[in-house]
Formats: sequence, C-alpha cells, structure tokens
Amino acid sequence: MANNVHFSPVLALICFFLLAPSPLPCNAQTLKTCGLNSIYQLGDSVSDTGNLIQEHPESAFAKLPYGETFFKNATGRCSNGLLMIDYFAISAGIPFVDAFLNSNASLYIQGHGVNFAVAGSTALPSYILADKKISSPVTNSSLSTQLDWMFTYFNGICYDYDDCAQKLKSSLFIVGEIGENDYKYALFQGKTVEEVKTLVPEVVQAIKDAVTRVIDFGAVRVVVPGNFPVGCFPIYLTQFRTNDSAAYDQFHCLKCLNNLSFHHNELLQQAIQELKNEHPNVAIIYGDYYTAFMWILGHVRTLEFDDGSIQKACCGIGGDYDFNLTKMCGMSGVPVCENPDKRISWDGVHLTQKANKYMAMWLIRDIFPKLRC
Repeated sequence: MANNVHFSPVLALICFFLLAPSPLPCNAQTLKTCGLNSIYQLGDSVSDTGNLIQEHPESAFAKLPYGETFFKNATGRCSNGLLMIDYFAISAGIPFVDAFLNSNASLYIQGHGVNFAVAGSTALPSYILADKKISSPVTNSSLSTQLDWMFTYFNGICYDYDDCAQKLKSSLFIVGEIGENDYKYALFQGKTVEEVKTLVPEVVQAIKDAVTRVIDFGAVRVVVPGNFPVGCFPIYLTQFRTNDSAAYDQFHCLKCLNNLSFHHNELLQQAIQELKNEHPNVAIIYGDYYTAFMWILGHVRTLEFDDGSIQKACCGIGGDYDFNLTKMCGMSGVPVCENPDKRISWDGVHLTQKANKYMAMWLIRDIFPKLRC
C-alpha cells in the first residue's frame, strides 16, 4: 500500500536525479536540502493519491491498470504509477503523502503532510458552476471543501495559531493545479472557448483566496501551479479535432485551447504577484506546468519517449490518439500499451509515471531557488 512505502534518503536521491538523462543536470538541488518535513496538497486528479476512490469506490481509478507500474495495485492515483507529488516527497526525503479521506492513513500521527486533492474537483464550488449551467459530474469536493478539510485537520493538530505556525514552518503547501476541470466541464458541455474564457477571472480569484487561507493557517512556503497546455492532451485533441491545419502548433497541439491555458496562467501569475506584495514574508511561487510540459515535448527523444506516440494514450483505444470518451482506460476491452515509459499520456487525460517524473524534476529545479531555504 502507498502509505507504507518509505525510502532511504540516499537511495531516493540517487533514483531521482542520477537516473535522469540530460538536459536536466544531475547536481540539481533537492527539496531535502530545504529541510522540508511535510507537504500539504490541494488540487484535482493531477495530485489525488486516494481521496476520490474513498468517495466513489467504484471509480476506474480504484482498480488496475491504474497503479500497475509502481504499486502493482490501484491506489487512487490517476496514472500507472507515481504522481508529481510523490516525486516531491521523494525529493524532500519524506514518505508519500496520504489522502485525507484514507481511513488507514494515521494522518494525525505521521506528521509528514496530508493530501486533500480530489480527482475531478473544481476551483469553483459546484453550486456556482450550476448557476452557470455547468455540471460537476465527478465530485462535489471543490477547492473550498478541501480547504474546509484542511481547517479541520489543523484544528486537530494545533493548539492555537502560534502552535500551527511552529508546526508548519518547515512545510510546503501546493495549491493546485486546479481550475482545468472548471474549463473542461464547460467546454465538453457545449460552451465555446470565448464563453469559457469569461470563467477565468473567477477561477483565478478562487485560487488566490485559497492561497490567502493557507497563509492564514501558517504556511510560509506555497507553490501555486498553473494549468497544462491542454491542447496537447489526447482527450482535447479527440474532442475538438479539426481539419484546419492552422488550428495546430508545431507539436500538433490545439492553439485555441493552449491559449486558454496561457490566459489562465497569465492571470494567475498576476494574482501571485499581488499575494507576494500582501505577504512579503511568505515565499509564494508559481509552478510552471505549462513550460515544463512543453519542455518535455521538445525533448521527447532525449527523454526516450516514442516520438511517434507522444499524443497517444497508453491505456486507451480508438482514433488517432488511442482515446475514446465512451471507452476509457479501465473499461473492458481497453488495452494498455506494451511500455508505458515510451508514452507521455497514460489514459488520454493524465500523465504516465515517467512523464510525471520529468515534470517534477523540471519543477523542483525551477522552484528551489525561490523557496527561501
């Protein structure tokens, strides 16, 4: 089980850095150097380590082939193995971060952090999306719900604010990635890109408010990831396929959807700057998922991905991208590719373990100098 996996710090660092091919340097600083002792995560399926499957045990993420590569068993992670948060934990030299809803986790004892992220969650509460004629089909545990869980958790381990501030002085908070599902649900339910773009300020404000709230809890180091270039993902490439070659960039990503992500990220970075001005004693750092993912696309051969399958799902079937919304990974008759390490996309929506590893490595190298260690 994931919550019983521990790593020797030396072995973890060797595995994490020395096995990486260039262009990332082998001597990159690690989070362990920063003295971090815990990680607190908010977000969606990019980060969920088991919350959704506690809410919905029948979920596809609760059974193989999810988890097949590392755990040899499904843990609720939306991948064949490890997620970025797992690589962050390895880099920090701490155990994997357990899901808040995992009743077997002993969260109040271990003290290495908690994962509140829920696959399918949104930045905006479901009732606000419903007012905009957008349904949340996977979970109602939006960002505000996760923050309420976090409040409950800290109430259980802290005597007062000063005690919490002391306990959290060596913690890393990760607020997101979140917001992509707000846009995805709207797009897949018939909204145009221009209509969805009007959601962005409200989504970014929800994220900004969440960062303010974790700072109020006592956070002194906060990473706020932006959105991926979603126009490069099989689910979007399939749903919004067009014969107009001008709609695609040099990586065959849909430019209009990547522009939506870019717009979100621009507003988010503006919000982060405002937060920095308001909280000069807190390290608030943008997590650049967009650039990290595009870096992977630009180095597929160096990183030993199959450059003929970079936008094909490993676990999936149908069409140009091995993806079909009505026949997704985990369903009967849906195959898994022979070697997931050759693919970037695991199921058309989420990354493979190997892609998560390189995302995490790029991000750690980028954020480390800004953590004020």
